[in-house]
Amino acid sequence: MSHKAGFVSIIGKPNAGKSTLMNALVGEKMSIVTPKAQTTRHRIIGIVNEPDYQIVFSDTPGVIKPAYTLQASMMSFVEGSLIDADVILLMADIQERYDERDVIEKLRKTTSPVAVLINKIDKSTEEEVKSKIAFWEETLHPQAVFAISALHGHNLAAVMSFILEHLPEHPPYYEKDALTDKSERFFVSEIIREKVFKLYEKEIPYSTEVIITAFKEEPAITRISAEIIVERDSQKNIIIGKGGSMIKKVGTYAREDVEAFLQKKVFLELFVKVIPDWRKKDNYLKRFGYE
Repeated sequence: MSHKAGFVSIIGKPNAGKSTLMNALVGEKMSIVTPKAQTTRHRIIGIVNEPDYQIVFSDTPGVIKPAYTLQASMMSFVEGSLIDADVILLMADIQERYDERDVIEKLRKTTSPVAVLINKIDKSTEEEVKSKIAFWEETLHPQAVFAISALHGHNLAAVMSFILEHLPEHPPYYEKDALTDKSERFFVSEIIREKVFKLYEKEIPYSTEVIITAFKEEPAITRISAEIIVERDSQKNIIIGKGGSMIKKVGTYAREDVEAFLQKKVFLELFVKVIPDWRKKDNYLKRFGYE
């Protein structure tokens, strides 16, 4: 029996719904999903396995013009995902203007099949959908354009059919029971970071990073220590909150999700550490996994 396998890159602007799409297609929560833009910082891989195929999805950071070193590093994940993609899915919010000519030019030059996914159609009219489809067919000439709602699962079966049609014949790249190439530690840090995004306002979430400093598995419990890294003392005070109230909230919500993820009882300890301007410093970015 022939077997198909390949890499599918999901790219697009911040908040287009890339993480929601990957979580829906993989059937597991792999990526942070919040209403705030630019929550995905790494290239996160989610793997779908069936007897006759393996799809390796990449959820990439939103396409932006980098303002500091961390964002430049994030954009390198996007570039890398385009190079090794067998299929490219460009996510576009139905409501947004798309004038990133550099992205469109790169996609025009690629030899990989490209599908445009016009997302959030549940928030638009039929006329708007037709107009957007015409815009993308004229602007990019992709192999296909799909009007979808990643959140509600609308038209995702058609997207999967497109992927399978264009997936090359190849043995599996990963073990057939693999769900991702990331470690449990990585996902625990992402769960904590997601809570920071959901509980704090404005710049605070974008100035934070979460590092797992201890991960000790015992028969009845997993003991985890994590540092929330911020750039200024004032941010540290906001993260901790009056009398430690905010950090307790982060810890409670994160522990519940980590226990569901690991399927066992968890003791979670959180600390806050100040590293001035860590987002602009190469040595810290490397240490935190941004190559």
